[in-house]
Amino acid sequence: METNELIKEIKTQLRLSMNGVASQSMREKGLNYKLNFGVELPRIKEIARQFEQNHDLAQALWKENIRESKILAGMLQPVDSFYPEIADIWVEDIQNAEIAELTCMNLFQYLPYAPAKAFQWMADEREYVQACGFLLAARLLGKGVEMNERAEEEFLDQALSALLSPVYFSRKSASVALKKYGLQNKGNAEKVINILDKEEIHANEDVKSLFENIRFEIEYLL
Repeated sequence: METNELIKEIKTQLRLSMNGVASQSMREKGLNYKLNFGVELPRIKEIARQFEQNHDLAQALWKENIRESKILAGMLQPVDSFYPEIADIWVEDIQNAEIAELTCMNLFQYLPYAPAKAFQWMADEREYVQACGFLLAARLLGKGVEMNERAEEEFLDQALSALLSPVYFSRKSASVALKKYGLQNKGNAEKVINILDKEEIHANEDVKSLFENIRFEIEYLL
């Protein structure tokens, strides 16, 4: 089946599964798309399982400003044809937390060059690019990937900077990565607590809830 025919079939299934209440709720929460069918994730996964991974199909789906198309693109994109320059194009196109989180989970974490991209994106000043860097780092840390001393120092510096950022999603994604890092071992937990005990962190009201959540998760290791 040609790519256009595959997309037509996918859109037909999405329309049959659409949920107007869920779509409206997402809009009210700030998740704005050109089109949002409100299809629940389990159903999107069912649709994805009906199709083989296909580079051309995934690229075409990503270009559609449709919530479900972008989610499916991350599920249907083969890793071996997803080159670093394409990853940069995709991440620059991400405009909300849902797509950032799901694309990191469904695709980015499996890329052979994922660690390099995590550090590249963490250092970016654009909100969702930076957030994807931390979310990707969190996925890798959760799988047990360890950093050398130089990478660790850079990660902690970037995380501290993001925690002090006025941008909520940068702070939130950095806190997720810090938590995964701290959960790896006692030494990492101590380093995270040292960061969270810094005066500038305690003085920042926006960080308090994130701080308490991280501490609660990792302090049993101390």
